[in-house]
Amino acid sequence: MTASTRLNSFDMTTFRFYSPLYNTRLNKVREEFDGKKPQMTSPAPEPIFRDWHETLLRVRYSETDKMGIVYYANYLVWFEIGRAEFCRARGFSYRDMEENDDAFLVVAESYCRYKAPAYYDDEIVIRTHITELRRRSLRFGYEVVRVTDGQVLAEGETGHVVTGGDGRVRSFPEGYISRLTAPPILQTHASGEVVPETEPPG
Repeated sequence: MTASTRLNSFDMTTFRFYSPLYNTRLNKVREEFDGKKPQMTSPAPEPIFRDWHETLLRVRYSETDKMGIVYYANYLVWFEIGRAEFCRARGFSYRDMEENDDAFLVVAESYCRYKAPAYYDDEIVIRTHITELRRRSLRFGYEVVRVTDGQVLAEGETGHVVTGGDGRVRSFPEGYISRLTAPPILQTHASGEVVPETEPPG
């Protein structure tokens, strides 16, 4: 299958939104595919893109490195927690999609910019929202914020493709796009659970 065929297999209809974190390489691919420079400005974001879900966590000792700060890869784990709770707040879980509808949200791309360190026992909020939604793909944006001083510790995005159990790209099952774009059933913070502390040895 050629790159052109793969691009044609995706539905290009999308909600209007431009994210400053959007991957530059993907824009270049689209520019070549469309035969014109992509539009870098857009109207105001749709309301669903302004709807952040907040998940409260506490940094565990096991998540820090020898320098006493949170190991960089753990931010991607927190992103996963954030998007899972975003979905749960709208009445469904990954398990529902996988077991009931044979649909999987595969991570196709991830990005994280680290702005300040997080430390053991910090209480943090993972802020998650949708930055792009199509029939066969989805992007989430994230902010990791320390509660005590409001410092933004990291920000990033993940891109996801919907596949079936056979690994083939497919559309979202019926009803999931409407759930993702609907207001949350649970209030902000309600679905977030503070992670129990792990005390240092000794």
